[in-house]
Parts: sequence; C-alpha cells; structure tokens
Amino acid sequence: MRLPLQLALVLLAGLAHALSMAEPSNGRPLWWLELLALGVLAWQLSSLRGSAAGARRGAMLGWVFATSWLTGTFWWLFISMHTYGGLPSVLAALAVVSLAGFLSLYYAAACGLWVKLAPDNTAAQATLFAALWLLAELMRAIWFTGFPWGAAGYAHSQGPLAGYAPWLGAYATSAVAAWLAMMLVQLRRTSALQRVALLAVLILPWGYQWSGYSFSAPAGTLSVTLLQGNIPQDEKFQGGTGVPLALRWYGEQIRDARTSLIVAPETAIPLLPAQLPSGYLEAMQRRFATGEQAVLVGIPLGNLQAGYSNSVIGLKPGLAQPYLYDKHHLVPFGEFIPPLFRWFTEMMNIPLGDFNRGAVGQPSFDWKGQRLAPNICYEDLFGEEIGTNFSDAARAPTILVNISNIGWFGNSIAIDQHLLISRMRALEFERPMIRATNTGATVIINHEGAVTHELERGTRGVLVGEVQGRTGITPFAWWVSRLGVWPLWLGGVLVVALAWLRRR
Repeated sequence: MRLPLQLALVLLAGLAHALSMAEPSNGRPLWWLELLALGVLAWQLSSLRGSAAGARRGAMLGWVFATSWLTGTFWWLFISMHTYGGLPSVLAALAVVSLAGFLSLYYAAACGLWVKLAPDNTAAQATLFAALWLLAELMRAIWFTGFPWGAAGYAHSQGPLAGYAPWLGAYATSAVAAWLAMMLVQLRRTSALQRVALLAVLILPWGYQWSGYSFSAPAGTLSVTLLQGNIPQDEKFQGGTGVPLALRWYGEQIRDARTSLIVAPETAIPLLPAQLPSGYLEAMQRRFATGEQAVLVGIPLGNLQAGYSNSVIGLKPGLAQPYLYDKHHLVPFGEFIPPLFRWFTEMMNIPLGDFNRGAVGQPSFDWKGQRLAPNICYEDLFGEEIGTNFSDAARAPTILVNISNIGWFGNSIAIDQHLLISRMRALEFERPMIRATNTGATVIINHEGAVTHELERGTRGVLVGEVQGRTGITPFAWWVSRLGVWPLWLGGVLVVALAWLRRR
C-alpha cells in the first residue's frame, strides 16, 4: 500500500481510537472499536516487515496514529486555553497538537521497533507488540510528571476485558488489547493452539465477571450528599460574582444537609482561609463539632511564605484540628509551571501558580466505620499512586472520594472520559468511588464500576444517596501497593530484550 494511503488510513484509525474512549452520544466506552482501530495500525505495521525502510515507515505510521488519537482525545484543552485563558485560537490549537505530537513519539518508537524486531511466529509478534505498547503507555504515564489521559485500557472499563482490571490494572489491560489486536489481524496465520490462547484471553475475564466472584466484602453503608455548584468557570474566582455565589450556595447546602457525609468539590471554597469573610470557616467548624455528620470540602490553603496547596479539609465531631489532604499530583501549567515555560503561562488569563505537593499515600478520613481516601481532580488517573494506600489491608480505604472541577473544559467529552477513569479505579481496587464536581460528573460508582446515582451535569444541584464501603484486597491492589508499576516495566523490557537478542 502506498504511503499516502497508509497515512490516511492510520489517521482515521487514530480518530476512531479516540472515539472509543467515550462515545459522544452517551459517554460509554466502545471496547470493540478500540480493538478495531488498533487492529488497523497492527495490520499496516505487519505489511512492513521485511521491507528496507520498514522501521522508519512504521515509526511514521505509529506517530500519525497516536497524534490523531491523542488530539482527538484531549482536544478540549483548547477550551481552557482559548475560551477561559484568552490564548489566541491558533496558538491554543497548536499547543494541543504539539502536546499530542510530543507524546506520540513514544508510540512512534514502539511501532518502529516492532517492525525492526518482529519475529516470524504470530504469537511472538503479538507479544512483542503488546510489550512495546505497554512501555509506550508507561512512558506517557510517568515521564515529565505523566499524562496518561485516554490510555487504551480506559476503553475497557466496560466490556469483556474489564475483568482484567482487578488483576492487572489499566496499563496492562492496554497491553492485552494490543496483543489481541495483533493476533486478530493475523488470525489466518495462527496455529490451532494460538487460536485457543486467543479465545482464552477473551473469555477468561468475561467468565470472571459472570461468576460474580469478588475479592472484596461489604463493610457497611454510608449516606452521602454530593454537591455540584455549577459555578460559571469564567466567574469562579471573580470577587464580585462567582466567589460570593460559591460561598453562599455551598455554605447553605453544607448547613442544611442531613446525611452522614457531605462532600463539596475542588475549590468549592475558592478563597484562602485568611481571605474568607469573618467567621465563615469558624461557623462551619462549629456546625460539625458535635452531632452525627461530617464534611469534606475543597479549599486552597497556605500563604506566601509557606507556599500554597490545593487541598481538602475534613470536619467531624471530636477533631481538635481539621483533617487535611493536600493534592500530590499537580497539573502542569495549572498548578505548577514547568521550567522554561513561564512565558507560555503568562499569555493566558488563568489563575496559575506553583503549588506545594502533598505526600503520596496520605491517611484516610475515618468516619462511621468507613475509611475515605480523597483524591483531587485528575489524581484518580494514577492508580499506582492510589494503590499505595492498600499496602496494609487493615487500614486500606473502604471508599474512594474524588473532588474535581473540570469546568475549565466546558460541557465536553472530558466529563465522560474522567468518569470512565474513576470507573476503572473502582474496578481495579473493588472500591466504590463517590465524585463531587463543579459541573459533572457528580456520581456514586459501586465497587463493580457501575454508576448507581448520577446528577445531571451542567446544573446546580445536590445528589443524595447511599454508598456501600468494601474491604479486601484485589491482586492488582496487592502488587501495585508493594511494587508500583515496576513489574510492568520489567516485563515489557524483558520481552523487547529477548526479541532484540533473537534478532541479533
């Protein structure tokens, strides 16, 4: 096939891969489309084996596929930079494509290496492709603070491969999908034994889901109130509009709620404590000093001398000092400015700063027999960091709590994509996830990754429901809490090293 046709084909496949992360009409993942799109790339790479310029062309095809996929996945960054940041549209679009193009270099290297090293055996080819794809996903997830948004595994937060999540986690599920894509493309060349292995890889996780077996057990229920203020993002930090609206509305809802736990989203209180109206925070502390209720609320903390943090405070009866969780995984250009990029952030009218990082594995908020582990905004994207809380089964969280404000990205597909990320975390750890957000998705997710309660997004409202806590440790939680993602790195590197030695 001629190069222009190949490039057009993989570009379209990349867009389909982006679409598989969340269908625009209903936000559901399309696992079959993810396999089909990745299969198109695998098909084109397979056609290059043995050609003189195959590795270079393979790298080019991988780069075009990934750039198309990633641009189509997080295009909504344009909204924050242009609509709310005031960056000229051309520069904002160029910034999104440049970020996608840079991250796609990992996948270009993976595809080029595959063409160069792929052996004749089809199962070995698929295993090498899975290992290289896994390494590219890990590089994107970890290097330069990491941005694994839209990783292939999230398309399988629902579907047959979802059964791998509590065993392997999202990254390794991406590798399984890559293995399947390459095997299916070369199905006619596979042996009978390899076809049995292919069916087993598809059927085993589905059978696990159907069996109803669970690594976790019920640990009581908790009634919760989740608040969604829907404060306009262009007014959220404005002293004359969004700030007084947020202080009034959240203050009233926290005061009037009747459930055991109330959760308000990220920066629901948009001012530092020293900037709040006199007595505001003190009144909230008195409200929860006695009784049978507790609250978790997002608020910025700190001062010029000590630095600032994006934080959650927790109030409940019997606490001498408020519970505190400080965000650990900060957003580049939003919560910290990378070296040499201050000129870029100064072009935007977004309240930016260099925040202090909280520690990994901060203590949970204990309440009513539940251990609640907060995470802020896109911190739920990093399952290996959440996993550090599961090393001690007796102190492991029973409920995960995400508080977010992705109003920076409008009423876009980013909301659905973020919801699927939370659902994957629920599957990996077999823990419910409750989410309180500014604009959506404010939901309750059970330990099976299913949404049981949901508030209409883009509205101001209150979601009341019950969540069942869980105890027990999944295989993924066990190994990731002790080893991080090192087993995945080592497995991927070992497969590539063996292929390299075989080639030599």
